[in-house]
Amino acid sequence: MPKIDELTLAKELIRFPSITPNDYGIMKFLEKKLKNLGFKTKILEFSEKKHIPVKNIYARFGKLNPNFCYAGHLDVVPPGNIDDWTVNPFKPSIKKGYLIGRGANDMKSSVASFVAAVSNFLSSNKNFKGSISLLITGDEEGIAVNGTKKVVEFLKKKKEKIDFCLLGEPTNPEKLGEMIKIGRRGSLTGHLTIYGIQGHVAYPHRANNPSNCLVNILKKLKDIKFDNGTKNFQPTNLEVTKININNNADNVIPGSAHASFNVRFNNKHSSKSLKKKINKIISNFAKRNKCKFKIDYIVSGESFLTKPNHVTYMIKNIVKKNTKITPKLSTTGGTSDARFIRKISPCLEFGLVGKTMHKVDEAVSLKDLKRLTKIYTDILENYFKWKQVL
Repeated sequence: MPKIDELTLAKELIRFPSITPNDYGIMKFLEKKLKNLGFKTKILEFSEKKHIPVKNIYARFGKLNPNFCYAGHLDVVPPGNIDDWTVNPFKPSIKKGYLIGRGANDMKSSVASFVAAVSNFLSSNKNFKGSISLLITGDEEGIAVNGTKKVVEFLKKKKEKIDFCLLGEPTNPEKLGEMIKIGRRGSLTGHLTIYGIQGHVAYPHRANNPSNCLVNILKKLKDIKFDNGTKNFQPTNLEVTKININNNADNVIPGSAHASFNVRFNNKHSSKSLKKKINKIISNFAKRNKCKFKIDYIVSGESFLTKPNHVTYMIKNIVKKNTKITPKLSTTGGTSDARFIRKISPCLEFGLVGKTMHKVDEAVSLKDLKRLTKIYTDILENYFKWKQVL
């Protein structure tokens, strides 16, 4: 059984400039590594109109249940201005105990740590009862139409059972061991257009300014107190993200006005209930101002919570043992691919420290990288021991 070194693999993965949705051969490279460990692999390429096809990989070692799955992504965000980096973002460098490169933090190093952990586990547990799988996407940093969402749909059709999933996103704010994600808030985006009557600024009675109606609607939406939060979630909040009147003339009342907003909501709401509430407010103001309106919604994901159980506390204890920090069980932050995976499996998230993700000189501590491999190895050891006792 070949042994995988997490640092070597992390550096190899960083060398691929796999900016979403481009692959540059990274999935084939990982597939070869996993096949050498004994995994059965399948590269899943999905496409959508007006979008570049994206490669994903699902790999499984073993045929028995339970099936423990690790999920992650190998696509990265663009590096930005290369001149701002102290190193080439796709030529991994080590400086002062840190591995630097695009994806070092989010999240190629986490993938490398888990693969190394699997090689450690298999070298001493050749006949374990169960399966280990990896669900790795190349479409997480983009709009995620051809990534984990479609892999999950594929697995459902194939009736592939996953008993538990660990997503390796960088969950820790400042130090390794601070936070395990047990859920996420939902995300609802609204694109609103108000239609009035264009006219001359000097003759407002001959026009109907849609911007007046839009401003009043946005104020009303911002004033909504959706809730006070829950035991596991922070309060729901709505933020205006764009306002566009699209009028270059100072003496013309515009005929339309546009705005976008985003709602991050907890499990007291659903996207359906929020749409109903928001539509009622918009409709009332539009009617009062004799305007017409159009509203388009995009739901990135519903809120969800993986209720803490034996596996949750087992992972929490392992993290504490290895880091000397008691991790907080949290639902903070943005959305993640856990919003798709939770439809087929309980899902927790634990990975590296996220301080430098998406930044110039993105980096991971070499000490944290090694400790994460140990944490992942211990999780596999304890998960299958516990399952055999049951």
